[in-house]
Amino acid sequence: MIDENVLQPLHTEPAYKLAARTMRERILNGDIKVGEVLPSELALADLLQVNRSTVREAIRLLEENGIVSRKPGGKKLFVSIPKSTDLSGPITGAMILQKVTLNELFRTMHVLEPAIARDAALYASPEQIAALEANLAQTEAQAGDDAMLSELDIAFHNLMSEACNNRAILLSRQPISELFYPAFDAVMKRLNAGERMLAAHRHIVDAIRARDPKTAEDWMRRHIEDFRRGYELANLDIDLPIARLPRSGTED
Repeated sequence: MIDENVLQPLHTEPAYKLAARTMRERILNGDIKVGEVLPSELALADLLQVNRSTVREAIRLLEENGIVSRKPGGKKLFVSIPKSTDLSGPITGAMILQKVTLNELFRTMHVLEPAIARDAALYASPEQIAALEANLAQTEAQAGDDAMLSELDIAFHNLMSEACNNRAILLSRQPISELFYPAFDAVMKRLNAGERMLAAHRHIVDAIRARDPKTAEDWMRRHIEDFRRGYELANLDIDLPIARLPRSGTED
């Protein structure tokens, strides 16, 4: 006789999840094109042979993931391309629940950000370089305003990721950066880190303008390493889970 624990009860997938997965697969394989209007809830229920409430829940899941959307004030559902912000929520949530630490995020960004700087030096458009220069000018003008410097630093790194012109990097980096860079607020509150940040940004932008990928990469690596040193010098625990990191406006 076999052990009864070997065979477990079967759990069928809820109908609304199956409906959402079916529609998602049809969209991803190109049967339903981006920009096309989806049938009404009633028509979809008839096509999928489910009830209307099942379709409504399936659509809610697809909307949350940015795969379908409505135009402002409109009722019709269009197939859409998810934005990076649509996709990052579940990933950041998973990292928080799994108690990922800032140290782990740092090690990831230590790989990603220098590579992004290198690619920006190779592929940034003149308009993207101009945006980085504008950010640098704003940073120079805001010396001493720690809160504003933190915002400008986050904006700088977002501009860098756009300037590498690689959508795969942009999408994969988004959830990590959402958790990593806000922690810089805590460093700015405790140390005079603005001058070092500005110097690093200046060197990186100069290298990108000169189309010098190695220098851009090297300076970005120094910049990320500087962040870690600043966090430790501020007597902040880099091994804390990210959910317990200090936030802007808090002291601990």
